[in-house]
Amino acid sequence: MQLGSGISAIVTGGASGLGRATAEALAAAGVKVTIFDINEPLGAEVAASIGGLFVRVDITDEDSCVAGFAAARAAHGQERITVHCAMTSRRGKTLAWDKETGRYRRTPTEDYAYGVNGILVASYRIAAISAEGMAGAEPMEDGERGVIILTASVAAEDAQIGQVIYGSAKAGVNGLVLPMARDLMDIGIRVNAIMPGVFETPLVANMNPKVKESLAASVPFPKRLGRAEEYASLALEMARNGYFNGQAVRLDGAIRMAPR
Repeated sequence: MQLGSGISAIVTGGASGLGRATAEALAAAGVKVTIFDINEPLGAEVAASIGGLFVRVDITDEDSCVAGFAAARAAHGQERITVHCAMTSRRGKTLAWDKETGRYRRTPTEDYAYGVNGILVASYRIAAISAEGMAGAEPMEDGERGVIILTASVAAEDAQIGQVIYGSAKAGVNGLVLPMARDLMDIGIRVNAIMPGVFETPLVANMNPKVKESLAASVPFPKRLGRAEEYASLALEMARNGYFNGQAVRLDGAIRMAPR
């Protein structure tokens, strides 16, 4: 896909972190960008800085997402690129020792469902709504109508203790990629996912410096945290390269997460 002024994109979670870097990179390539986020002040600020559009969208709410896509399309036309970075989840071990009761306590099923809804269900929702719009667009080179890029995690393959919710939901995102790419192959819509390792995001930025140093040291090479711009670079390559389809790709400096 040739990136430029005739192409529009939607980036969820575009107010910060990986999503912000991706929105900025797409805009720098001449793409018209709409940012979906729940952080209105920051989302609007980022959108203004790149000449894009901000729409407040809750990825866990169907009506909010449908309205968001409608607003983006009204302003920029049918998106050809969707990059889904937003998520919400909770932590918890399958069983954790409760000192007060002297017994093991399970993480509530409601917490698990919350994470699955905020990661896996939301990924399907964003991808499916986007694909529905892309299906009606005029085909481009090789009959392509668009590309959808989801965000999984290295935790999809080597989740740590306490990541039973996050890890399994992100594994589900990887599981979406190939069947969805096959569902959409006759329409000309590609689907891929990126599995980031330990990246310098706002969440990590607030960690204890010693913890951050330890995380950086655990990366085989280069011995540092990933940069959001590196995620954005891969997302843009997935958009540009028409033969990139049905893939879930690790971007992690060769890290393999230990159990804890």
